Amino acid sequence: MSKTPLTVKGAEKLRAELHRLKTVDRPSVIAAIAEARSHGDLSENAEYDAAKERQGFIEGRIQEVEGKLGHSQIIDPQALDADGRCVFGATVDIEDQDSGDQVTYQIVGEDEADIKEGKISFSSPMARALIGKYAGDIAQVQAPGGLREYEILDVRYV
Repeated sequence: MSKTPLTVKGAEKLRAELHRLKTVDRPSVIAAIAEARSHGDLSENAEYDAAKERQGFIEGRIQEVEGKLGHSQIIDPQALDADGRCVFGATVDIEDQDSGDQVTYQIVGEDEADIKEGKISFSSPMARALIGKYAGDIAQVQAPGGLREYEILDVRYV
């Protein structure tokens, strides 16, 4: 299995989630199962069934997060020496050539992507068009509405 890129902040968020799952969620669901068992007949106990289902979800998520962290390559954007080139972890200011709208994106791993926070996955069409370009270059993106052009205004490694 190949390594998946992840920023330092993304790895910290996954570690925090893993810690919460193991130290808060897992013990609380175990307590809920014990409570439901104390009510007697398990064959018709909806609380028990719900708690067991929740436990399965939590254990699955723990395995998923551990797998992601185990197969990740953590990249610190501040430690990059890309000479102003747009790479994974870079924060890029772009301007739509048609509308003049300016937007800022950070190119991150798939698990970190959140358009509301201005974070786009490195595998998205926008990121693929930006990677390898420099400030002043034009990136062409095939969007559902047709070909769009964006000028790269600035590339930072924050």
